Amino acid sequence: MEIPSTNASERQSADAPAYKILFVCLGNICRSPAAEGVMRRIVEENGAANRFVIDSAGTGRYHIGDLPDSRMRSAARRRGMNLIHRCRQVTEADFDNFDMIIGMDASNIANLRRLAPTVEAERKIHSMGEWLDTAAGGYDYVPDPYYEGAEGFELVLDLLDSGCRRLYQDLTTGNHHLNKNS
Repeated sequence: MEIPSTNASERQSADAPAYKILFVCLGNICRSPAAEGVMRRIVEENGAANRFVIDSAGTGRYHIGDLPDSRMRSAARRRGMNLIHRCRQVTEADFDNFDMIIGMDASNIANLRRLAPTVEAERKIHSMGEWLDTAAGGYDYVPDPYYEGAEGFELVLDLLDSGCRRLYQDLTTGNHHLNKNS
């Protein structure tokens, strides 16, 4: 797996974030804002918040300006996270502004590929499944909990917690070569 990055020579200044990540799902009310919240918590726990720009968006226009789904906010609050993101749609500028654009499932990935303005932009697209432990949970994508009960939101948070921890480790330990233009 190749992860795009910004190394010191590519950054505009020494204070610029090293990693710019956009998490994406369909409506930006469940999975992607949860991924944003989980990743923010992980980087804060590790004292690395200044090295990351983390955001989320949806491929659809359904919930622009809304807070995340109340069920996801409740599940996240029980884990000590406050999801205050306002839903937005992916834009072409996101492909310039982020090093990694991470979709939650195959449909999100297909939508992102259609939205990518260039081949280089398309190379920034990744599946969250790349960081999920398929042996432990059996999932190679993050399922949409919208039509599920509370257990669906808990499952998503469990998957995202372990997946984002693997992503963070990959980015910060050099387990993967980080090349922005590969």
